[in-house]
Amino acid sequence: MTKKKIVYPFIPNSVPEVKEQMLREAGATSVEEFYADVPKDLRLRKQMNLPAPFLSEYALRRHVEGLLRKNRTTQQCLNFLGAGCYQHHVPAVCDEVNQRGEFLTAYAGEPYDDHGRFQALFEYCSMMGELLEMDVVNVPTYDGFQASATALRMACRITGRTRVLLAATLGRDKLSKIRDYLKPEIEITFVEHDPKTSGTKLEHLEKLLTDDVAAIYFENPSYLGYLETQGAEIAELAHKQGALSVVSVDPISLGVINPPVRYGADLVCGDIQPLGMHMQFGGGHAGFIASADEEKFVMQYPSRLFGIAPTRLPGEYGFGDVAYERTSFAKREEGNEWVGTAAALWGISAGVYLALMGPQGMKEIGEGILLRSRYARQEIGKVRGVRTDLFTAPHFKEFVVNFDGSGKKVADINAALLERDIFGGKDLSREFSWLGESALYCVTEVHTREDIDRLVSALEEVLA
Repeated sequence: MTKKKIVYPFIPNSVPEVKEQMLREAGATSVEEFYADVPKDLRLRKQMNLPAPFLSEYALRRHVEGLLRKNRTTQQCLNFLGAGCYQHHVPAVCDEVNQRGEFLTAYAGEPYDDHGRFQALFEYCSMMGELLEMDVVNVPTYDGFQASATALRMACRITGRTRVLLAATLGRDKLSKIRDYLKPEIEITFVEHDPKTSGTKLEHLEKLLTDDVAAIYFENPSYLGYLETQGAEIAELAHKQGALSVVSVDPISLGVINPPVRYGADLVCGDIQPLGMHMQFGGGHAGFIASADEEKFVMQYPSRLFGIAPTRLPGEYGFGDVAYERTSFAKREEGNEWVGTAAALWGISAGVYLALMGPQGMKEIGEGILLRSRYARQEIGKVRGVRTDLFTAPHFKEFVVNFDGSGKKVADINAALLERDIFGGKDLSREFSWLGESALYCVTEVHTREDIDRLVSALEEVLA
């Protein structure tokens, strides 16, 4: 029986004659030859479960739109999910600017007329520097995960050491990326947390800080939403042993919480998704790294740094790369790390957001989040069988809700909430089994008191 040849109208290379011509030009007898290096156990050995080709653009569009309608979005449901991707208000001007053609389509920038792209990113870096109270901020990396991993690699190059200490409460998704990025030559050791505060256990940290440790890394706020109140003590212990303090921070918290440099951080990193980016089924993500303007830090950045630079004309200045010679663009395989396509467009969005908010706006949004999350934690804690007081440390935006006293699993509670058009908190039972049946709830400036009261009423119904 002859195998039917499938042609997809919108994929030119699916036409049999075109495929045969491409194989002849490449000197191959079959498509299989191109996958010879991929182990057979990693390859799909059957036809993909795809519908028959749609023969019109309208039919294809209708099919895809039908698939998209199966999604439940935060426009339809009240949302209390966070854990790294957050629902914040995005001012219309952020979308308006980042959709401009000269920003949206100018890949890398140099091949095109600049149209202010370098200046826009310089302004973003400058405002982030003000927010973080640090001198140097890079052009955005892919996301906050990469920024954290890169900051740790920078610390290892600066100190000449090959071991890093990580807080035990790190989110498992971020941990997976850090492990991938640091292996095989950098060793990871975990610092125990204090079960009362969720913060770092200082006596354990002191034992681990030997002369092969390059850095201690922690988040503030932590993945579990609680603030590390011992930042200065952690930095002091690290510096005594010649190690660096690397802190990941949520930038939207910095209108109300001290930036990490004030408690001794040497490298600060994080994700700018909260600053003017939609959730978009996973984000809108871009990472930042910041440091003092010292050569030992600046020359270890793998990513691009934009500043005010001299031009070919004496006395004339423009916006462009700083210390370009240290990047993989200039040094190729000899660069600190490989730098490819980054997320510069989101840096422009964050710059617009920061310019719009200003210092007073950042203070107000931080205060609003603190008040709303405090109210939510207080009211949810009144529901029978529920605890929100697992840790004594203050929190920002997120907090842990434990349901052990209710006798129900988080998965079942979240399913029941979804029936009421509410996204409950992220289930932590697999990531952190020691927390029992717990979920991570997120409250931001978009939530009203009525939203929180609706959640509390729904929990009372579900747990009754």
